[in-house]
Formats: sequence, C-alpha cells, structure tokens
Amino acid sequence: MTSLRIACSQYPIGQFADLAAWEAKLEAWVAEAAQAGAKLLLFPEYGAMELASLLSPELQADLLGQIAAMQDLLPAYLAKHAELARQHRVSIVASSFPVRQPDGSFVNRAHVFAPDGSMAWQDKRQMTRFEREEWIIQSGTGLQVFDTGLGCRFGVAVCYDVEFPLITRALAEAGAELVLAPSCTDTLAGLHRVHVGARARALESQIYLAVAQTVGEARWSPAVDINRGQAGIYATPDRGFPDDGVLALGEADKPGWTFATLDIAALAAARANAQVFTRRDWATQAVPNLTVKPATFAPVKN
Repeated sequence: MTSLRIACSQYPIGQFADLAAWEAKLEAWVAEAAQAGAKLLLFPEYGAMELASLLSPELQADLLGQIAAMQDLLPAYLAKHAELARQHRVSIVASSFPVRQPDGSFVNRAHVFAPDGSMAWQDKRQMTRFEREEWIIQSGTGLQVFDTGLGCRFGVAVCYDVEFPLITRALAEAGAELVLAPSCTDTLAGLHRVHVGARARALESQIYLAVAQTVGEARWSPAVDINRGQAGIYATPDRGFPDDGVLALGEADKPGWTFATLDIAALAAARANAQVFTRRDWATQAVPNLTVKPATFAPVKN
C-alpha cells in the first residue's frame, strides 16, 4: 500500500442517559469515517471523559473522583472500539482515557486498535499544568511505533507531547512515517500551540503529522467543560507537497471528520530529493562542546 486514507475528528463531548447511547454515538462516528474510505481513524485526547456523564451528579462534579469511578467503564470502552475496528476493518486511535496504574496513580492513555481488534497503547509523557497540579495525572514512560498493516508506521504524541521536538524525533528515528497528535484544548492559544508544534515536527523530521481535537462545550464537566478544536493534517513543506505543508484543515469548532490521503511513496521521494534535508541534517545541531556566550561589541573604525 503506497497511500493511506486518514480521518481526524473534531469531536464534541456528549452527555448520555446510558452506555448504549454512547455506543450508538461511537458506532455512527466510526461508520461515517469508514464509509468515506478512511483506514486510520484518530479521535482526540480526553474524548472519553464524556463517559463521566454516566456517573452520579456528585461524581460528575468531582474532578478526581470521576476518573476513579470511570475505571469500571474501561472494559466496555475498550471492547466497543475493538468490535468496531474488526467490523469496519480499520485502525482506530481511541480518545484518550485516564487509566489507573497498579500503584493507584493515573496516566493519560491513547489506546490503538488494529483491524483485527487487537490493542496496544501510548501514554502521554509531558503533562500540562492542569493535569499535573489539579488533576494529578502522571507522566507515562516509553514510546512505541505502531504497525497495523496499513503500509505506514505511526507513533502517537498526545497533545502537549507534540510541542516537544525530541519526542517526535525519537518516533521518526524509530521508523514512524506519521505521528498522530490527539489533543484537547480550551483556548484558541492552546489550539494553535498544538498545531504550530505539529507543523514544526512535520518539517523537522520530514514526516506526516495529524491532529484531532475536542470541540464544543460540556458545562457539566469540570474536566472538559470548554473545548476549542480543529483537525489538521500536515506534511513537510517541500517538493511534492503544498508550499505551506497543509494537506487538510477542518473548520474550527465544528463537529465532524477531516480527511486526507497520505502518499507514502511521495514522502520517501521528498526525503530523497528535497530542497532541504532537515531530517538528515538534524544531527548537525549537536556540535561537540557547543557553548553560548554573550557577544562582544567593538568600536567600528572610521
């Protein structure tokens, strides 16, 4: 396979009377993307927090208590995604879910499902102030490259992670041709920080970057009450790609899918015959014993 149809969501946080209502929503979203030809579906960071609407009003209002209570819903959450991946023969990066660890701490985990329903995951590494200081979500460890038979290896850099160059660079050097950035931001500034990071990472490592984000309001939730979001799919701005590197961009804050077809062969050609070799030249930044000191100014002779 030399091309890959990808779908990135602008996903609204729902409120449900029962689990069946949530399952119906997810079924409709996956079916829409699959019917449009997408083989890889990217949901946003913390979209799973809509499951907190199934809890009691007291827990819905409890920032810390709700993620503990949501652990009882995790098996059904995972099973439904696995079922839909098998049914539609697609790969799905599910909305990230706060998962309790054996020591009682929580990590922000993006589960990845292959077309046969098998599952792996990537935990977020860089935590925002809100996650660390108010929500007590811990940093995950390790990075993985996923191969689900799409003809394109990919990594996942969850939201804030994509704003840090070395994370995506490590994924690229491990063979990722595409990095997915599921995201949840509550301001336009946050939205743009993620997209600026994604575009920079695409340029630096000459890879594809894709962003999915939550949209809309969920005033009942203390975790995801306000969401500003826009899906975006980016390439390196070089030969064979748009001059600005933008392959697709959704209409901000409007629920729905944004699609693009990634040409894997074109990516390889761009790396081999680019105007600039940012991927190859990455190592030249690390000059041995590189030091920075204040400049010295001297008078100019007449």
